[in-house]
Amino acid sequence: MKIKSVKAREILDSRGIPTIETEVYLEDGSLGVASVPSGTHLGKFEAKELRDNDLGRFHGMGVLKAIEYVEKLIGPRIVGLDASFQGKLDQLLVELDGTEDKSKLGGNTLLSVSQAVLEASAASYKIPIYKYLQQKYQLSDKIPFMPIPIFNLINGGKNGTGNLDFQEFHIIPSSRKNYLQALECGQGVYQALKKTLIYRRAGHSVGDKGGFTPNLFTNMDALEVLLEAINNAGYKFAREIFVGVDVAARYFYKNGKYVIKDRSQPFSAKEMIQYYISLNNEYQLFSLEDAFYEEDWGSWQQINKQIGQDTLIIGDSLLVGNKERVAEAIKKKACNAFLIKPNQIGTISETIMIVKMAKDAGWQVIASHRSGETNDDFMADFSVGIGANYVKFGAPARGERVIKYNRLLRIFEESTENVKNQSV
Repeated sequence: MKIKSVKAREILDSRGIPTIETEVYLEDGSLGVASVPSGTHLGKFEAKELRDNDLGRFHGMGVLKAIEYVEKLIGPRIVGLDASFQGKLDQLLVELDGTEDKSKLGGNTLLSVSQAVLEASAASYKIPIYKYLQQKYQLSDKIPFMPIPIFNLINGGKNGTGNLDFQEFHIIPSSRKNYLQALECGQGVYQALKKTLIYRRAGHSVGDKGGFTPNLFTNMDALEVLLEAINNAGYKFAREIFVGVDVAARYFYKNGKYVIKDRSQPFSAKEMIQYYISLNNEYQLFSLEDAFYEEDWGSWQQINKQIGQDTLIIGDSLLVGNKERVAEAIKKKACNAFLIKPNQIGTISETIMIVKMAKDAGWQVIASHRSGETNDDFMADFSVGIGANYVKFGAPARGERVIKYNRLLRIFEESTENVKNQSV
């Protein structure tokens, strides 16, 4: 189980932007390989990425510095250590960085090593990563609970063509469906949506997260098109499939007001709350993510109080995996669910700690991808291993998204076999 060697390289993510991939080899021949995703929107409270800022290479986005840190600073310090002691290894990484926001070595640098160590350890035990996480951290049952997919079918905001204010428009299959049926729902509505957009001549190009980027006029238009696609796919809205939105309100919060195309005049915070309530009444929103600017705590509290009993009020930019922000949101009852993204935090152990905080508060946990993804399927295992309630891996399209949905499919098959074997 001792670490034998550590190697890193620069690869490209799904947007053609460099990222770091790290390999950790153990003395018994086991190998862990971790490639780190990156977000388009980096919150001010999340772990900082390390980039070269050399404009002569990859427009300054190279990660050669991160590779050098892995191979010349971190590697020599962890070679010879037992890979199964994840907490101690991660603590060493945190101490080597020595900053609150991981700005010295970079959250991407630290996570690449932390995740690769975890994967190598699981490989040494000859068990899947999700089972290793279950046994090590005991955050979920022995028989895996399969998370419900939140499919991002329309990309707006910074992820789209700029004509829609809201960042993502989702469909969520009913929890009464098993994972295979839920995946079929996502694929069926996705294909129906493509035909609907072609019929309406609204454009059906695909964005960074696999969702379509249609030329629509308002955010409500996008919701209406989703409902039409659900119906055309043969599913019953609000019974078999629900809808949700990732608003990303920070991008249209200007001078204390919320400015969106659905109304000619800016919304005050109070008016924005009423707008969301009206959307919820009309579309029975399953989830509402980043509905307000991250410092507009009062509005977060009000919307959670008003509709949180029936709707997931999800914090992403509000929290960014920052333990102080999570603790504050729990204290203020600002949301009831949150997105967990390990690269916002820096190490696996710190990520697990945040998950425990959220679960202890009774929150729902959503394991999430990033806009700049890789063909690493780790997040699928991670979501099951920590007992996440939901996953956000994008649309059921594009290889870097589909690889995670397909990995969940294999885990679902394994869990089904486990149930059959136990019932015999």
